[in-house]
Amino acid sequence: MIARGSYRSHLLSRISKAHYNGAYAIFFALRVIKVTFHLSTPAEILHALGVRLREQRLAQSLTQRELAQMAGLSLGALRKLESDGQCSLETLVRVAQALGLLEALDDLFVLKRQSIAQMEQVDLVSRRQRAPRKRTS
Repeated sequence: MIARGSYRSHLLSRISKAHYNGAYAIFFALRVIKVTFHLSTPAEILHALGVRLREQRLAQSLTQRELAQMAGLSLGALRKLESDGQCSLETLVRVAQALGLLEALDDLFVLKRQSIAQMEQVDLVSRRQRAPRKRTS
C-alpha cells in the first residue's frame, strides 16, 4: 500500500515531465470532485452544479442566449443558474433536458437496495402511502 502523501509522487513518477502539470491538475480536480458534495455547504453545491452546467454548455459550443432559448428560459435565469446555482427545480430540469443530460438525473434519489433486510424495508416503504404518526408519550 502506498502512503497517502506519496501517492501523488507515485502517480507522477509514471508520467513524463511534459504531462506533469496536466496530470496534477486532473489528479487534484478528481480529489476535489470526490469531496465537493460530501463536505460542502448547500450554497457551495449549488455553485458547483452551476459551474458544471456552464462547462456542459461550453463543451457543446452553445451561447447562454442559445441555451436559454432551447430551454424556454429567460437569459437572466440561465445566467443566475450558471453564476451561483440559484434556480427552481423546473429550470434545472429544463437546462438538463436542453443539454441532453436527463440520463444524469436517472439515479438521483433512487433508493439503493444493498441487503435483504434493506430490500424488505424499501418494499414496505414503497407500499405505505403516509408517513408513520409520531408517538406521544
